[in-house]
Amino acid sequence: MEYRSVAYSKTTITELMIPAYANFGGKIHGGILLSLMDKVAYVCASKHAGGYCVTVSVDTVDFLQPVEVGDLVSLHASINYVGRSSLLVGIKVIAEDVANATVKHTNTSYFTMVAKGDDNKPKEVPGLFLENREDIRRFLEAIKRKELKQNYKTELDNQKTNLAIEKELHKLGSERCDFDRSKFKG
Repeated sequence: MEYRSVAYSKTTITELMIPAYANFGGKIHGGILLSLMDKVAYVCASKHAGGYCVTVSVDTVDFLQPVEVGDLVSLHASINYVGRSSLLVGIKVIAEDVANATVKHTNTSYFTMVAKGDDNKPKEVPGLFLENREDIRRFLEAIKRKELKQNYKTELDNQKTNLAIEKELHKLGSERCDFDRSKFKG
């Protein structure tokens, strides 16, 4: 089996945030940042896979701090984990205000990509050669994230199947919702 190092496909894209990217509040649209994250994830995954990749899921996009017009945004991507045809790309987004010499971490996210062959079917990707402690930590974290995601999905599916709405209605008492109680017994 062929192996490629994390460093082989590490990718950074830097882009100036222009006024056309701003929302009505004067901050950069989250959708602009998501589009840039998808772009850097594609470049990183494609370099490792040696071909075309598609985004299949995006986990935890938390906007930690706003990005301003005029900031230089750098998106740092690396392969954290590989499966048979899938690649987990970790992305760290940094915004730099060069005029004030300030740097802030605005996002971290994880994109799962799948390599595709000429027949548009999943294609096997090279294994990942882990060169240092950080590479190993990220790979192990990705395994844990994958396990937690599967457990969450299984639990949610079980909840949908076994949810007794009448027994759970009391949980709505402290929430900001209302409904016609006459349609429910209990």
